[in-house]
Amino acid sequence: MKPCLICSQDVEPFISFGRMPIANGFLEAGDFADEYFFELRAGFCERCRMVQLTELVDRERMFHDNYPFFSSTSTRMAIHFESFAHEVISRRIGGDDPFVVEIGSNDGIMLRHFASAGIRHLGIEPSANVAAAAQAKGIRTVCRFFDAELAREIVAEHGQADAFLGANVMCHIPYLHSVLEGIEILLKPSGHVLFEDPYLADIIAKTAYDQIYDEHAFYFSLASVQYLFSRHGMEVVDIQPQNVHGGSMRYVIARRGVHPVSAAVRFLADKEKAQGLDRRVTFNDFRVRVERSRDELLSLLRKIKKEGKSVAGYAATSKSTTVLNYCGITPELLPYICDTTPLKQGRFSPGMHIPIRPYEEFKNRFPDYALLFGWNHAEEIMAKEEAFVAGGGKWILYVPEVHIQ
Repeated sequence: MKPCLICSQDVEPFISFGRMPIANGFLEAGDFADEYFFELRAGFCERCRMVQLTELVDRERMFHDNYPFFSSTSTRMAIHFESFAHEVISRRIGGDDPFVVEIGSNDGIMLRHFASAGIRHLGIEPSANVAAAAQAKGIRTVCRFFDAELAREIVAEHGQADAFLGANVMCHIPYLHSVLEGIEILLKPSGHVLFEDPYLADIIAKTAYDQIYDEHAFYFSLASVQYLFSRHGMEVVDIQPQNVHGGSMRYVIARRGVHPVSAAVRFLADKEKAQGLDRRVTFNDFRVRVERSRDELLSLLRKIKKEGKSVAGYAATSKSTTVLNYCGITPELLPYICDTTPLKQGRFSPGMHIPIRPYEEFKNRFPDYALLFGWNHAEEIMAKEEAFVAGGGKWILYVPEVHIQ
């Protein structure tokens, strides 16, 4: 058992994915011998309801000068973050000279809309290469990890913030109490925190086990977020389900008693209890379904190989690392993965060392099957790849169950 990262109660893992490498640790051939591994396990805290990793990877191993993910590569996510920004501008900030801070701002995909509207803004991004990309677009960004010390520096230079934003980043931070201490310092008395991350109920319902990897220290439910922020004098005042990343939840948070709590919050709290998100048996059932999914995917790939058909992976995502290593999918079963990200091309997947090749290789010679690791962008990808299907190609998906489409 390990102490809970939120309330310190002992947490017992409900699932182990075994020996796992860094999810975004795409390698050159000479790096294989020195590759880092850890045991990927997830546990459920019965006191604070937080689902979390029970073994953590040092943040510097995950977020560094060559972080291989740029948010702006997805058209759909660009549209989503534009909508997020406009909602904040229209509903959550006001008055003279508002100020907005975003944690984990990546290449500025959301903050650019505040910049173009002439709203004071600041991005906090610890990965130097993506921070530099944002700065090159004129988006004010500091390359730091956020904590109370940085919050004090920001307030001294810019004043307190009207809104503190995060998108697919809060779940990455195991030392969340330090972040919330910084938010307490940084946020105006009437300000709002808005953050969104993959939603635990969707992960469970869809058997989306590939959402579990080193960068995701937490898997939030409303109950766990309420407990966490209550420790810092804040409360969830609204929730907004989002149809991105396979199902996400946006939480709107304020200092306790400052803003009214919406009926949606009370409704979701009751729904989570009905779904069993407060009971360990729910997570034990999830483990059984994950094991079944693993066995069925491996069996399907072996059948395709036996039939002499070709197969390629599509999108070298962080999530693919969990699937490949947990299922034991080798280059013999999956000869390559295509990806559009230059930083990944010519490298090898973490752990299983499957070659990552340019997207053009897939386009120029379609395989019989494509294993879709970017399933959370399936609609966008499949619309782009109509020629693949027209030529007889078939998609392999494993969420919510293993199937061919």
